[in-house]
Amino acid sequence: MDTGRDGALRTFVASRQGVLALSTVLAIAIYLVSRALTDPDVSDTAEWLIRAPLVAVVVVGGIPLIIGVVRSAVKSAGGADMLAAVSIVTAVLLSEWLVAAIIVLMLSGGEALEAAASRRASATLDALARRSPTIAHRLRGDSASEGVDDLHADEVLVDDLLLVLPHELCPVDGEVVEGRGAMDESYLTGEPYVVPKTPGSQVLSGAINGESALTVRAERVAADSRYAQIVGVLREAEENRPPMRRLADRLGAWYTLIALALGILGWAISGDPTRFLAVVVVATPCPLLIGVPVAIIGAISLAAKRGIIIRNPAMLEDVGRVETMMFDKTGTLTYGRPVLTEIVARPGIDPDEVLAAAAAIEAYSRHPLAGAVIDAAAERNLGTPPTTSVAEKPGGGLVGEVGGHVVRLTNRRGLAEVDPGASSLLPGSETGMEAVVLLDDRYAAILRFRDEPRATAADFIAHLPRAHGVTRMMIISGDREAEVRRLADRVGITEVYGGVSPEGKLAIVRERTAAGPTLYLGDGINDAPAMTAASAGVAFGSTSDVTAEAADAVVLDSSLERLDDLLHIGARMRRIALQSALGGMAASVLGMLLAVFGLLSPLAGAIAQEVIDVLAILNSARVVIAPHKLSDFDERPTEPLEARTARRW
Repeated sequence: MDTGRDGALRTFVASRQGVLALSTVLAIAIYLVSRALTDPDVSDTAEWLIRAPLVAVVVVGGIPLIIGVVRSAVKSAGGADMLAAVSIVTAVLLSEWLVAAIIVLMLSGGEALEAAASRRASATLDALARRSPTIAHRLRGDSASEGVDDLHADEVLVDDLLLVLPHELCPVDGEVVEGRGAMDESYLTGEPYVVPKTPGSQVLSGAINGESALTVRAERVAADSRYAQIVGVLREAEENRPPMRRLADRLGAWYTLIALALGILGWAISGDPTRFLAVVVVATPCPLLIGVPVAIIGAISLAAKRGIIIRNPAMLEDVGRVETMMFDKTGTLTYGRPVLTEIVARPGIDPDEVLAAAAAIEAYSRHPLAGAVIDAAAERNLGTPPTTSVAEKPGGGLVGEVGGHVVRLTNRRGLAEVDPGASSLLPGSETGMEAVVLLDDRYAAILRFRDEPRATAADFIAHLPRAHGVTRMMIISGDREAEVRRLADRVGITEVYGGVSPEGKLAIVRERTAAGPTLYLGDGINDAPAMTAASAGVAFGSTSDVTAEAADAVVLDSSLERLDDLLHIGARMRRIALQSALGGMAASVLGMLLAVFGLLSPLAGAIAQEVIDVLAILNSARVVIAPHKLSDFDERPTEPLEARTARRW
């Protein structure tokens, strides 16, 4: 397996530009050695023999480069790379073959450096592609005892039953139908994250199975799997040409005109055409402008290492200078899963007894509230009594025999059917979710649930203005306004829009984006239109394909600290890219002024520009070499766990 450094070197050498650059270096070295060992007063024939290596690389390599530059300039209405073509032609007309060769080296070497930087920056993408699942074991019948056929993962069809052996990669997305175990999904987050798997659990392609074999029903073919989509969007992001580069091209057009004007001025002042050559050579900013995409590619790679997939590189320019941040409610500032917040028990009934009985049968349920009941019982250290039978009918609730009692979890309507006389004992309805518990078909308690805010949500909201200059924050949600305001009050946001349709979200986001850079954070399908309208649309998690397609970036592990990482990565990329572009151009302008007044020869100008270009590219490449911890936001809550638990009850 290639390392990032070895792969980058091989890409550099194998590329056409890399071969040309190395050939040009060799030709220049041969020329300089020959010149040093030869009498200055040689014949014209000997002089041409000495120059032959330079002439060869300029003709063979320079002509295709010039054609490519001209074509690119025509498409983009001019560009700074045109100066390179002008410089090569001028140097050839003035018989400055060494200068022409150095410019060829500048062009070819710059493009090869970009290819090498891209190869190194895309190491995460390569790693994803290399570990892509390839083998699947399809059952011939309903169980492994009937036989198993090995096939390529691409041959798996929807509804196929697959056997995933211990420590194997899961070949496709699907659902566990038999077996209990766990899968390592760290490829999504970059951190160890083992998820328990039981019948009914969803599995993702590329996850590493644990110690137990699992039977999985395929729900997607390999090409449509989540893993394939992650690889695809990352590749698309790296190949996408962002607006910052187009802006550099537009600036380059003006820069080219200025350089040509200064070159003509130097020629007019001195009457010597080599002044013109000296100016345009030192002005040549290619591959100076390559520093911008190198910085962007580095930022994409840096984000991927932190579990953030950048789908639209253009968002990196805006995400670090966001003025308004807009949140959907569920799954962003909240965990997106219900939490048991209150038990209202019938007089004479022990709430802990009700909770323990409910947790015992919820262990066999796939209902969204089941996990909240089980977690609440664990927090109270309640032992669950033995369960002898469980039945769950769609719309009919959950019924089981626990510790010699019949336990039923249902809703108010189900209670009215089983124990109609208990309706008067029920407390009034509130916002949020609830479940009714019956013991031996008699009303026992109501369990109330809410989608609780993340433990660090309030700290994060306070952190945004202080660390990132965010001036306005709002929650835009389709949930009831009372529920949205309850969350907003707890996290410290005053601007609230509840009960908003997707069309309404879109209108609000468009209005705010017209006033300044915005970021919209969501995780549901109804957030997709709003994401497309914001300066930067960010999706939490990977549950919705539609949301991920609409988002500019996807934070795979739904962490506010990772979102803070994204803000820092964008600001870092923009700062370093501008340093490379503007700093390099400023140094080139200084060199041009020196050349106008004859203080810089064409050869010295070519060498100086090569140094400027290399420094600019190296500066951009450091985007990917970031500190281990980018975020200055601590994911740990300031409030102790005991206080949060006490408030919950």
